[in-house]
Amino acid sequence: MLINPIRILLVDDHVMVRDGMRLMFSVDPQLHITGEADTAQQALSLLQKESFDVALIDISLPDKSGLELLKQMIAIRPKLSILVISMYAENMYALRALKLGAAGYLTKNSSANTLIAAVRTAASGGKVISADTAQTLASLLGGRPLSNHEQLSDRELEVMKQIAKGESLVDIASQLHLSPSTVTTYRTRILEKMQMKTNADLTRYVFANNLFQ
Repeated sequence: MLINPIRILLVDDHVMVRDGMRLMFSVDPQLHITGEADTAQQALSLLQKESFDVALIDISLPDKSGLELLKQMIAIRPKLSILVISMYAENMYALRALKLGAAGYLTKNSSANTLIAAVRTAASGGKVISADTAQTLASLLGGRPLSNHEQLSDRELEVMKQIAKGESLVDIASQLHLSPSTVTTYRTRILEKMQMKTNADLTRYVFANNLFQ
């Protein structure tokens, strides 16, 4: 009996990561990487020309954040199952990705078996949710108050991370394709929501809560 292949779009700007995933998927004859992109723009271009069953996208791309790309991909292909893959810990982005419509969130240290199972689950219309993420969801449903950084928008969180890295507001504006005045406004909002006064306060919080992991 013939089994329909699962067509995969792989979006990651690191060649070694794409090579590694291609090798992982090669053990399953049903999984086929039929498109690759190293920027968000390339991914969107491919998506408009070709059909895929599952997309795996990195959270950090050179021209756009993975969450921004996720929103645009869903707008183009509402039925596409999208898995977000990241080096960052789940408590940072998993819930945000799921709220935006992702089929799941995986960290880059996931095993080959976990990754293959996740693609198969996503292709069948299921959600890929780890035990940690499920626990967080249960806590939220039970009324657990959000921590300060969970109240930030996706863009505000990105700006806060860049501030913690020591980037200037001008450099952040350039990287995120925003005006310096817009970044200044984001910084003001972040400090208000975080109930902090200085960049040093934000930096200490980011490192204390392992938001770079």
